[in-house]
Amino acid sequence: MSSWAGKGIGMMKESIVKDKSYSFALRIICTVRLLRKQREYEFARQLFRSGTGIGANVEEALAGISRRDFAAKRGIASKEACETHYWLRLLRDSQILATDQIASMVMAAEELLRILTAIVKTTQTDRSKLTPQTNKSELEPQKSKLKTKD
Repeated sequence: MSSWAGKGIGMMKESIVKDKSYSFALRIICTVRLLRKQREYEFARQLFRSGTGIGANVEEALAGISRRDFAAKRGIASKEACETHYWLRLLRDSQILATDQIASMVMAAEELLRILTAIVKTTQTDRSKLTPQTNKSELEPQKSKLKTKD
């Protein structure tokens, strides 16, 4: 079983998003520890799940066995980045965590979201180029070409 991940998308971008999502997950773990010390268990659970899910799905995409599998995992990683960005903003704006504690995390989540969104869009564009667009009229029999014996 060979992995085709990154073909046509650029291995440099793959390496960047893999490294950034892993580093981001480590920072999420530290933030979750802080939240647990503050007894903010629900926020900790949500942030841990979505924040580490980004990198987990990026890794799974790299092991994808098909273009469709790759696109699906990257799409999930993008959604996890969006959700994580939401939780971080909520923690900041509710003042559960100080702005100076979380500002760089919000920026990192935004960066991951931009990268993953670009990859997903590129994958969708590449996929649409491979899928021929069938016009409805091409599927209908042309009456003028059909001759019936009456």
